[in-house]
Amino acid sequence: VWSAPVVLAGLLALPVLYPWSGPEAAKTPMVAGKLVWLNVPFFSLRVLACIGLWAISYRILVHGSLRQDESRDPLFKVRAKRFSAIFMVIFGLTITIAAFDWISSLEPAWYSDIFGVYLFAGTFLSGLAATTLAVLHLQKDGRLEGVGPDHLYNLGGFMFAFTIFWGYIGFAQYLLMWYGNMPEEIFWYKQRIEGPWLAVALLLGAVRFLVPFFALISREAKCDPKRLGWVALWILGGQFLDLYWMIFPVLGKRPLIGWPELSFAFFFLGLGWIWAKRAMSLGEDVPVGDPFLQAGYDFHL
Repeated sequence: VWSAPVVLAGLLALPVLYPWSGPEAAKTPMVAGKLVWLNVPFFSLRVLACIGLWAISYRILVHGSLRQDESRDPLFKVRAKRFSAIFMVIFGLTITIAAFDWISSLEPAWYSDIFGVYLFAGTFLSGLAATTLAVLHLQKDGRLEGVGPDHLYNLGGFMFAFTIFWGYIGFAQYLLMWYGNMPEEIFWYKQRIEGPWLAVALLLGAVRFLVPFFALISREAKCDPKRLGWVALWILGGQFLDLYWMIFPVLGKRPLIGWPELSFAFFFLGLGWIWAKRAMSLGEDVPVGDPFLQAGYDFHL
């Protein structure tokens, strides 16, 4: 409900924002060959399909879990596990479509076979960071009494693992294009590692990989709530910088940062905060109807 006006506004702005939506796009053979996929009606249909699939999956899993807390139906656990396997396929396809359509298509002459995997790595890592912050926030309020150091260690371990995964995918994509040296591939990186953008690229490597890697490398760090809290915030800031580095070089040769960029960033941060606060007020803090809840509480490394 909250995102609907933003999505509709974005769809209406497509003819202005996207270089493949105007008549001049057909003059470039590389872009003209992609217009079967890159056209406003089909793009809009894919946006609505992705959002619809995410909304349906959210309702099945989250609202189903809330209903299970009331009904104590153990069969929902079986159905949820089966659907979760299906959702992994749905998410893999939709996040790849989102990567190509919402970011890569800003420069339609460029392509990368693993760009969807790169965006997935950053998105999943950000989700882990947001989950960690939510758990720490609830614990600070005296909630989630059954969550202990071993559970926090798992969250820290996942953030550490996907920090490495993001670094691996990002470097692999760059290395493949660097030694291939194909003009239709290297121009995308060229404009992001030259001039003022080089400093942003180096900062991204330090913020997104080096700092979280060394901050979480020890076992004790993965169990420390304070360390996990600031690392999770740092990772979310790194995701913002990553998206900035991917998108904003399209607009010019120099980094732009002003009230329009900051206002949109704070708008979506506020939107996410409102949604998170609302979600934390729904039902119980843990799935009390889950027959395996006690087994989760008893987990030890």
